[in-house]
Amino acid sequence: GRRLAFDYGDVRVGVAVCDPDGILATPVATLKLKDSNFWDQIIALIEEYEPVHIYVGSPKHLSGQAGASVEKAEEFKNEIIQRTSIGCTMIDERLSTVSAARQLKDSGMNSRESKSAIDQAAAVAILEQALAIEKSKSLNEKE
Repeated sequence: GRRLAFDYGDVRVGVAVCDPDGILATPVATLKLKDSNFWDQIIALIEEYEPVHIYVGSPKHLSGQAGASVEKAEEFKNEIIQRTSIGCTMIDERLSTVSAARQLKDSGMNSRESKSAIDQAAAVAILEQALAIEKSKSLNEKE
């Protein structure tokens, strides 16, 4: 089934989804945290895509230490679980935003144009990492 991934930030939340076979992750939307209907938008996306699992990026420091951002992302994850009862897992997202920004810059997008695209690309990177972890677990179980 489909999975959703969220790149949670202080201002925006990037969203990505994969196909039902878990092969291709694609960007979906960038939501603004301060929108009065933020949670309505989240629930609408969940109802539209009917994910079997949800991933939220865990923005650890490069050292691996958890900071305030990780706590906020954990709270977001817990809120999703309370509102939907869908399984939700944190995924280490160190460098996902940095690599997404670099890719978009290399493609010719300026930073002002690319803010929401960066959030979506970071969500795609989080989802791709989660799918890779799922695949490696299923391969290990077959051995």
